[in-house]
Amino acid sequence: MNILVPNLGSTSLKYQLLGMPGGRVLSQGRQERLADYRQAIRGIDTQGASVDAVAFKAVHAGPRYRGTFRIDEAVMAALEEYLPAAPAHNAIYLTAIRAFQAAMPGVPLVAAFETEFHATMPEYAARYGVPGDWRELYGVRRYGFHGASHRYVSERVPELAGADPARLRLISCHLGGSSSMCAINGGRSVDTTMGFSPQSGLENATRHGDLDVFAVLYMMKRRGWELDEVYAQLTRTGGLAGLSGIAGGDVRDLEIAMAQGNEEAHLALDAFSYQVRKTIGAYAAAMGGVDAIAFTGGIGENSARLRSVCLAGLEFLGIDLDAERNERGSGDRIVSADGSRVAVAALRTNEELVVARRAYGILTA
Repeated sequence: MNILVPNLGSTSLKYQLLGMPGGRVLSQGRQERLADYRQAIRGIDTQGASVDAVAFKAVHAGPRYRGTFRIDEAVMAALEEYLPAAPAHNAIYLTAIRAFQAAMPGVPLVAAFETEFHATMPEYAARYGVPGDWRELYGVRRYGFHGASHRYVSERVPELAGADPARLRLISCHLGGSSSMCAINGGRSVDTTMGFSPQSGLENATRHGDLDVFAVLYMMKRRGWELDEVYAQLTRTGGLAGLSGIAGGDVRDLEIAMAQGNEEAHLALDAFSYQVRKTIGAYAAAMGGVDAIAFTGGIGENSARLRSVCLAGLEFLGIDLDAERNERGSGDRIVSADGSRVAVAALRTNEELVVARRAYGILTA
């Protein structure tokens, strides 16, 4: 079965066509500066292979859809319902799914939700102290996101470390334009930094991280802002962009600016690495220790400096980073010293493979 996995951006479309169940990449590509998803779909080059199904790395559809599902009108309605919680993501997927439905009639479409991997979190880690009706009627709880990436890390790191997955206490750090961390005990998510929405947790490039909700209410009252204005500010100019004053909040741009003496860029990177470091300590406490830490995502995989800074001061946990391995290696690898009690890995995530596997399981059940 050949499963097409589109990775959707507001003006971009990346894709992989995978032959399942083996996961062989039959074709892949990227299109930028899109104005019309239907036109983009016509530009997908399958290298002559058929498309038997399309699987989406969908984001948020509430408590009923924390799994992998064939897409029908009920799934679409749930994506619409939770659009205010993930405005930058759900809007893209709603538009693109409709475009694929029109362009590929009869081809089954599947949504593998980012929240699925975190459905194993214990209730004491997932429940907010909000009025009961908020939870029971509107599904307000901690969901967690980047589930496909954290699942892949949970499967790949035991291979790299030569460890038993069932006994491994692992902290997964998916660090990029969008960042989150996950505590994984025996292959199961037990806590994660993102909560009800992908806005929360660590600072993202342009989206704020954890924030006292009363700061938002205060600013709305002081400035007379409408809801849409606050949405726009917190999703487009918040996060690392807000901390540094550098548009886009890209860590690569911040590191260049810091090297040129920009103190605000330096502060933004310090704030980011501090949150990662603090969360590693918290998750070690939550799991009664830690055996491995993994860095992935565009920043986690590629920035040796950031990995080093995030782990600085955590030697008391048994972390011994090997400077040469960390700075000079490439590919999926262990970057900790041979005698380190905690294995540290740097690796490239493969969300498309995870999504294709989940979809294949549903379609062949």
